[in-house]
Amino acid sequence: MMKAGKLSPSALEDLVLRRVGRRRDDVLVGAAIGEDAAVLDFGGEVCVVSSDPITGAGQGAGRLAVHISCNDIAAGGASPIGVVVVLLLPEETKSEDIAALMEEMGEAAAELGIDIVGGHTEITSKVTSPVVITTALGRAPRHRFVTSFGFRPGDAVLVTKGVGLEGTAILACDWEAVIAEACRRQPALLAGKSLEALLANARGFYREISAVKDGEVAAAFGATAMHDLTEGGLYGGLYEMARGVKGAAFRIYRERVPVREETAIICRALDLDPLGLISSGAMLITTADGPGLRDHLQKAGITAYIIGEVIEGDKNILVEAGGDEKIMPGPVEDELWRFLAAQPV
Repeated sequence: MMKAGKLSPSALEDLVLRRVGRRRDDVLVGAAIGEDAAVLDFGGEVCVVSSDPITGAGQGAGRLAVHISCNDIAAGGASPIGVVVVLLLPEETKSEDIAALMEEMGEAAAELGIDIVGGHTEITSKVTSPVVITTALGRAPRHRFVTSFGFRPGDAVLVTKGVGLEGTAILACDWEAVIAEACRRQPALLAGKSLEALLANARGFYREISAVKDGEVAAAFGATAMHDLTEGGLYGGLYEMARGVKGAAFRIYRERVPVREETAIICRALDLDPLGLISSGAMLITTADGPGLRDHLQKAGITAYIIGEVIEGDKNILVEAGGDEKIMPGPVEDELWRFLAAQPV
């Protein structure tokens, strides 16, 4: 029996990717481990396409579904124009549930200035909770699309906003009682802070899930590679990117990685590593000019942090606070899935 979550890279390679095949010259970027989106040649422009499901979130699933697929489009250096939506819903679903889900998706689409251009909605006994699948489509000039694998030794590594935003919001929305009990057992975690205020702030991270502007600004500046940090968080994103380039890896400094206070407290309470927590909203970017891109992003209103550099080698390195270096874990099970698996049925 297989674990919940994305297939491991080896299983994905063996069971899926080696059976896909490549047949057309106008598919510029196809299916690959660590690649956020496909890129199709449309002459002077490219069409960038990406699909994602939402299975681990309860509240806010519709909003999240739109944004994470569009984030993948932005990671390809493109601007999203529309999404196709597939809803697979359990038999106990009420009509008002469908309406509320579509209201969320419509609001998210309006925020991004895109259309919901089609899809499929079905009630089925094959699922026990809603499964929301979105396919986003975007466009970019042919000379400006970005892949996950364009980095080279010497490039700086940046991340926007902070790691673990999506996972923190999911936990705060869906597991408030478990967090409250953990903080009750470990009162020093809050250090006099209000748990209610902390959870409210953490739920608000859903408002920062979009990384579309991050990707568009970075692509225009000249990013060499980008990757939307989803399942597996920073560890997962770095591992997937490093698999795609021989002779290059990443050195990351833990103290430079932005972890917000709410994420740090909730992760300590639940014994989770924020660097391995699902992180939609954060864009991982490489560039030859780290300070220049950081300043360019910040002028656009996007906080960005230089967290390391691309090095020669085949192992990603994590430098701990005291200077000790260790090989970064990967492939990793997302910390959210690890937490969910440990909860009573």
